[in-house]
Amino acid sequence: MDLRTKYEAAKTTLGTHNQQHLLNFWQRLDENQQKSLIEQINDLDLEKIDRWIKDVVKNPEPLEVPTEFDPAPYYPALPMPDMEQKYALALEKGRNLIREGKVAAFVVAGGQGTRLGFDGPKGDFPVTAVKNKTLFRLFAESIIAVSQKYNAAIPWYIMTSPLNHLDTVEIFKKNHYFGLNPADFFIFQQGTLPNFAFDGEILMADKDTIAQSPDGHGGSLRALYRSGAVEDMKKRGIEYISYFQIDNPLVKVIDPLFIGLHAINNAQMSSKALKKNSPTEKVGNFCLVNDRVTVIEYSDLPDEQANRINPDGSLVFELGSIAIHIINTDFVESLNKEGFSLPLHKAIKKIAHIDYEGNQVEPKEPNGVKLETFVFDALPLAEKSVIFETLREEEFAPVKNATGVDSAESSRQLQIARAAAWLELAGVKIPRKADGSLDCVIEIAPSFAVEKEEIVKNKNRLPKINPGDKVYID
Repeated sequence: MDLRTKYEAAKTTLGTHNQQHLLNFWQRLDENQQKSLIEQINDLDLEKIDRWIKDVVKNPEPLEVPTEFDPAPYYPALPMPDMEQKYALALEKGRNLIREGKVAAFVVAGGQGTRLGFDGPKGDFPVTAVKNKTLFRLFAESIIAVSQKYNAAIPWYIMTSPLNHLDTVEIFKKNHYFGLNPADFFIFQQGTLPNFAFDGEILMADKDTIAQSPDGHGGSLRALYRSGAVEDMKKRGIEYISYFQIDNPLVKVIDPLFIGLHAINNAQMSSKALKKNSPTEKVGNFCLVNDRVTVIEYSDLPDEQANRINPDGSLVFELGSIAIHIINTDFVESLNKEGFSLPLHKAIKKIAHIDYEGNQVEPKEPNGVKLETFVFDALPLAEKSVIFETLREEEFAPVKNATGVDSAESSRQLQIARAAAWLELAGVKIPRKADGSLDCVIEIAPSFAVEKEEIVKNKNRLPKINPGDKVYID
């Protein structure tokens, strides 16, 4: 089919779906630009897009929130006496699965460091307290340390976005994959979704380019399959995917107890959770809807439910989601073979675009809708799902904002506090100021310890720490 025929076909199809403006600048484009635009238009599923416009873009309340739900059951971070044997069995199970090469690490790393005032992929942002290691380096070192501990290859799968894919590839090449074996490294891009004006028109980023955005972390489940990552996992014998997001330097990249609890319960997709620090903390709430684990966003949980308390004073809905999961490779494969789709979440944003005259528009106020999917929306699709509590001080120090809460500085303080607590567990005296705050800066390399128990084993190698010291332990 020649280009003119493709143009006429696209014009007819777009007219049927009220999106003919996508071809407004056709005559001003050169042949390569025309080919590119036609490819973008042909990639649009306009039947689905019509439904999205009706059900989400133009709908003030696009998502139906369950009206009947209960708190979800979970495994506490520390076992009750009657559960100690099960935890021990789970820990050994998880360790064996790692040794047998059945576990892979998977990070969602499609974000830029814009909110941090950083020009580049967020994974290249320096976060550690002494050495200023980047997130990518820190996680790579953790994977290497676990691989050496269990004498097993742990492949690392990294999902980027069109915003940062080439830059991320270059970062890893330039840094020689941070010591990882390139054969155990698999990088791929997530999908995108078009951006919309409030009236449902698809926006144009330029005369030959449709405005699009990454499809959210929920897009990882489709991208894993379409990229060939799942096929690669199956060839390697990978059965369990350790999922985490790029912005949390305290995450335990490979957690044998979590993996083991997931495996012995025959779960398909499981989650780590925190006890919320307030009824309305901005994290998703783990609930049980029709006997399936479901996350209800903090903005969707009614206040009367958020503030409900148990007789002992604890919150009824006390568990918050922190985007750490174990997902079965077979589960991802089966979802894609069944043609699943996750709910679309609507975000009203300022979206740069061109107007009908071809002029660039940089809006000062929100002017359109971006759509995204959330990975936790796959939880109700799992026949079995486990929730495992983790402790905030052990595993949650997100880097999201330039200042204040969840900033680089607050994350560094949390990293230092965890390092100090680990050292104190091994009997090291940590210098503190009169008010009890730390009077030192500490960073523990993953090569020295990825779990606090390893600190105790290596206590003969621990240094003395004096007030004001800046200490790196490796």
